[in-house]
Amino acid sequence: MINEFKIDIADSALDDLKTRLDLARFPIQAEGADWQWGANLSYMKELVAYWRDGYDWRRCEAELNQFPQFIAPVTDPLTGETFDIHFVHVKGKAASGAKATPLLISHGWPGSFFELLGIINPLANPGEHGVPDAPAFDVVVPSLPGYGFSSSPKAPITPKDMARVFHSLMTDVLGYDKYTTQGGDWGSVVTAWMAEANPDHVLASHFNMLGLIPFVGPDAPPLTPEETTWARTVRKRMKREGGYQAIQGTKPQTLAYALTDSPVGLAGWIAEKFHGWPGAGADQRPPFSMDHLLTNIMIYWLNGNINSANWLYISLIDGTGANLADGERVEVPCGFAFFPWDLFPPPPQSWVKRAYNVVHRSDMPSGGHFAAMERPNELIADIREFMAKTL
Repeated sequence: MINEFKIDIADSALDDLKTRLDLARFPIQAEGADWQWGANLSYMKELVAYWRDGYDWRRCEAELNQFPQFIAPVTDPLTGETFDIHFVHVKGKAASGAKATPLLISHGWPGSFFELLGIINPLANPGEHGVPDAPAFDVVVPSLPGYGFSSSPKAPITPKDMARVFHSLMTDVLGYDKYTTQGGDWGSVVTAWMAEANPDHVLASHFNMLGLIPFVGPDAPPLTPEETTWARTVRKRMKREGGYQAIQGTKPQTLAYALTDSPVGLAGWIAEKFHGWPGAGADQRPPFSMDHLLTNIMIYWLNGNINSANWLYISLIDGTGANLADGERVEVPCGFAFFPWDLFPPPPQSWVKRAYNVVHRSDMPSGGHFAAMERPNELIADIREFMAKTL
């Protein structure tokens, strides 16, 4: 059963948050550190002060509720576990009168469904946004299990598990036999597994991050010089940026006490990613408004589910989350929009083709990890271009 959903946070939760912000304790910071070793102290003090005295959750809540939202029970057909999946669902309207194509768009970590709201209406109703000849989509944006307003799993699950749940959402709950997908971050992994497992249902998949890792065992072709150089660059970057993966994938419970109890701790943990992953310099601020950052952080804080969100990284560390086995490949038509300041640098085309049937690729001149918030117009245009020539 699909139920309409409106966000309606109790006043007591907001009062509790204000009390915690009033009592915030801040750490010291090394002289001249800027963002070099994590979230900058002066910026965090400013963010927390604004959160306490200037940020208006009720206004943001009303803006979120302008989008049609729903919750439906969705059962994993393999494990039998049922999740209450929260999702935005905007029906498409083509100016030509053509039938809209179903499109599921998935977020990742530390984002949320909020990260994707800015691209929904232009994709659903292109005529109302000045592009009458563009394809229209029935856009479905779910919250991953354990994220946002979706229920949490009983124990850590993998992107493959989430892929089965989302496929069931599209087919069994919403009744779309054929559909398309788009994703970044963990969303690029979840939607890739959806396409890999359901090629008779997934018409095409678009990504703004390379999610799956191709098989490189004994029978695989050796790495090319270009692939070897790229892999070395990724390892170097992850030495600086991958610490969060290590702790979230090995000891998430320990981290969760701090992030669940302290709004300032949660904000520091998340805001730092919205600084570094768009490629901001050590002496620069995050390229987002504080309202945008805090609304995303609030979705984690108010639901108290940062621990279950972090659980996904267990599958990354143990190799079950994103690694393709020998013979596995995404065979549906795939398109990629690579942004230069993403968490991983744009990969060689030969590496992408090891794992995906690539029919479209765009290397963007600017932008980073949070493409739907940083470069929404470019991302929308690339999705349209890929789908128009593929479907």
